Amino acid sequence: MWPIIKITYREMISKRIFTITLIMSMAFLLLFGLATGYAVKEMKESFGGLGPEALLQKNFFSTQLLGMGLYFGSVITALLAILSSVGSIASEIESHQIDTWLARALPRYKYVLGKFFGLASMLGIYALLMFFGLLAINQWVGGGALAVQVGGAQILKAAAFFVGMPIILVCVAMFLSSMTTTVTGGIILIILYGISFIGGFIEQLGVAFSNSSLTNIGIISSLVFPSDSLFRQMTLSLFDTADDPLSFASQGIFGTTSPPSTAMLIYTILYGIVALALSIRVFQKRDV
Repeated sequence: MWPIIKITYREMISKRIFTITLIMSMAFLLLFGLATGYAVKEMKESFGGLGPEALLQKNFFSTQLLGMGLYFGSVITALLAILSSVGSIASEIESHQIDTWLARALPRYKYVLGKFFGLASMLGIYALLMFFGLLAINQWVGGGALAVQVGGAQILKAAAFFVGMPIILVCVAMFLSSMTTTVTGGIILIILYGISFIGGFIEQLGVAFSNSSLTNIGIISSLVFPSDSLFRQMTLSLFDTADDPLSFASQGIFGTTSPPSTAMLIYTILYGIVALALSIRVFQKRDV
């Protein structure tokens, strides 16, 4: 399995999409840093006081800005996960490069698991760098004006959920890659990801306005594809204000007024495990 993991690393690093994503990620972090810097300057000029109103406004802008950065950071990470893993098996079948591996005494399940561990570990490292990059900018550039007050345990817990998002995507991408073409699998996964995030926003609005129809739509979309549950749990772990009635007002659409239940988090983990198990089963029976 180890040779498959090493080759997966080499293939991913050699892909143009990986290089482009790294460059654009640095550009995104630079832009986030500049926006934070200008926001700090504006905050000091407009809300320089220490009264309750000024502190509330500072808390609102700090959580909004960091929440927005983490949201777009998670989108960039998700797109990299989808584009780099949805063709991990399908593209090699289409190009017949997989014939070299199948001719060896290598069980197919080891091939799938090697691909999975290679992609998941590399994307996990990328997600960690993105998460801590955004948080570092918030803490250092934001300074006393826009830095969100967070503890070490909050950061570690939130980072774990942030890393979980691309890993779930890789599990589902492996399943799609084992049964369909690269293009078809990519389209399906991008649509599932979109349904999850739009459903997440709808659920937050439904809870905020006490609308059960909107809330149920959000819950159903989370069951179809549960990646948004991890994002909401990540913001909840970082900002730790889910039981605050002003949470939605202070965090906006990137906050969490309806925290995922323990059952939903267990469902999310099982969702990934089942998808990975199905990818092994389908690939073992597939005639290539």
